[in-house]
Amino acid sequence: MSDTKTYTVKGATGDWEIVVGLEVHAQVTANSKLFSGASTQFGAEPNAQVSLVDAAMPGMLPVINGVCVRQAVRTGLAIDAQINNWSRFDRKNYFYPDLPQGYQISQLYHPIVGEGHLDITLDDGSTKRIGVERIHLEQDAGKSVHDLHPSMSYVDLNRCGCALMEIVSKPDIRSPAEAGAYVAGLRQLLRYVGSCDGNMDEGSMRADVNVSVRRAGAEFGTRTETKNVNSVRFIMATVEVEARRQVDLIESGGTVVQETRLFDPGTGTTRAMRSKEDAHDYRYFPDPDLLPLVFDDAFVAECRASLPELPAAKRARYGSELGLPPYLAGVLTAEQETAAWFETALAATAARLNMPLADAAGRVANFVSGDLFAALKKLGKDIGDSPVSADAVAELLALAADGTLSGPLMKQVFEAMLETEASASSIVETRGLRQVSDTGAIDAAIQTILDENPDKLAEYRSGKDKLFGFFVGQVMRAMAGKAAPGVVNDRLKALLAG
Repeated sequence: MSDTKTYTVKGATGDWEIVVGLEVHAQVTANSKLFSGASTQFGAEPNAQVSLVDAAMPGMLPVINGVCVRQAVRTGLAIDAQINNWSRFDRKNYFYPDLPQGYQISQLYHPIVGEGHLDITLDDGSTKRIGVERIHLEQDAGKSVHDLHPSMSYVDLNRCGCALMEIVSKPDIRSPAEAGAYVAGLRQLLRYVGSCDGNMDEGSMRADVNVSVRRAGAEFGTRTETKNVNSVRFIMATVEVEARRQVDLIESGGTVVQETRLFDPGTGTTRAMRSKEDAHDYRYFPDPDLLPLVFDDAFVAECRASLPELPAAKRARYGSELGLPPYLAGVLTAEQETAAWFETALAATAARLNMPLADAAGRVANFVSGDLFAALKKLGKDIGDSPVSADAVAELLALAADGTLSGPLMKQVFEAMLETEASASSIVETRGLRQVSDTGAIDAAIQTILDENPDKLAEYRSGKDKLFGFFVGQVMRAMAGKAAPGVVNDRLKALLAG
């Protein structure tokens, strides 16, 4: 991987380097919670999805959800990480109103996934490898709601016990842009794998942002941890404003205190929440109700075989096999659903045109990333809800390729397809939108335009070549945009020459 440009915060006493590590909490895609059978569906009425285990009723024992284990292993394999066939759950003890047990079941010392990495690409095309220290499984806490009553807080335990993967990066991130690219890349990967839906607005993916500053090459400074930041934009803002706060504090003679902070999107600032606890403050010890988690290499192999083609591999294939430029390949692989739709349309188009995939790839890719994306954005729809199917687009592109439709006519037909969901061929026939290539009809239209504009004809023949565009426009308008542009150009040149 190539190195990215050095990013520094300029202070009154010189430049400071940012050091960032991210702890991403990703809710595991599973129908039930980590240690109970309660539903994980988002949006239920408060406290409607709470089992006796989640509510910590006496005598209730946790039972591991095998689907969650499999999802964690698959995620680890996707970042090329060490998979630990033996791992253990610990109790992390602390009191909070939305944690009925008085402890959280987590994996501090023996996580299910060890070291791995994620390669990121920045807007300038530079790349960097960000190390991942570990992924461990843990149960989520509930949710405290503070804005429904003037003097009391409410507790919703629906989220309590949902399985989380805590994905802990190494302190390899050096700028807000790198932090944003890492989280965006990780979200994309999780969605491809299917181990987390990545819906940050629903809280199913959020990050604790650890930031410190130092002089270039110096030892790491004291870090702060900003909790539960739930968008890529806010994560980048947290890095920037917290680094600036620390630099200003140090340069004014103060000392950075290791603490937990919160980011306020309204003011764009961070504020202190509590002093930062260390591991011993939580009194970790092995959970006595859960045996160590043990699985064999065959299970890991099955998990590996279940992985789809991952984004980086797909981007590389689009470049090497289909000849698509990096930017276009990146756009089409941003979401797995988009890539699948594109590949379906590509196969259908190549079959209709009887050509190799690579020869059809450019026209399909440009149409999907241009006309289709623009139309879907206007309609407020995702590609999975497109009113025009991939096969219907293939038919449209084939009609353009064989000369039935010109570029302007293809746009008209596509607009009609979006409105009516009818096929391209039926719209062409019922609305009479077939391109006209008959030289007799085109010559007649040209002659009419020349007869109606003798002054313009004289000016053109006297040397004003730019008037050629005027005549093209008049002919196309006279033929309602149906004339084949190439034929119009050729016949105009001949007839204008006299």
